[in-house]
Amino acid sequence: MIGEEGEQLGVMDVRDAVRAAREKGLDLVEVAPNADPPVCRIIDFGKFQYEAKKKANEAKKKQVTITVKEVKFRPGTDDHDYEYRMKHAREWLQDGDKVKATIWFRGREMTHRELGARILEKLEQDLQDVGEVEARPRMEGNQMFIIFGPKRHKSGGGGPRPDAPPPPVNQ
Repeated sequence: MIGEEGEQLGVMDVRDAVRAAREKGLDLVEVAPNADPPVCRIIDFGKFQYEAKKKANEAKKKQVTITVKEVKFRPGTDDHDYEYRMKHAREWLQDGDKVKATIWFRGREMTHRELGARILEKLEQDLQDVGEVEARPRMEGNQMFIIFGPKRHKSGGGGPRPDAPPPPVNQ
């Protein structure tokens, strides 16, 4: 049991805890039901709800939403059109969005799937510095697609510090 000022009141019977809360004109709120024994606190429940809602809103503001943007190609897409779409895909990846590249086949083009595969391979090569493949190229109906995600930057001190001396060379 925790008091209104945050002080520990120790383990007590539920009836005693409810009585202590009512004497102060406050509520008894269970804040950690999974603890052994469960943790309760004497507080104003309306204020508790308001603060919980406020925390949830703050957490919601900080979360990042990732959208999937799509670029569409055809097996006979010209070089200029390819460059234009690749440039847009690059910008989207740099902004943190995912990119779905789709090759759309019509009629007899289905017999030449290797043309679509070549376009996707070239796109993968051109975007490898800003994005990484999340889903390999695959066919779904009359479309072949690949999904790129923004490249994750490694953090946490994985490599040597820039000001650190080079490691000794073993001979």
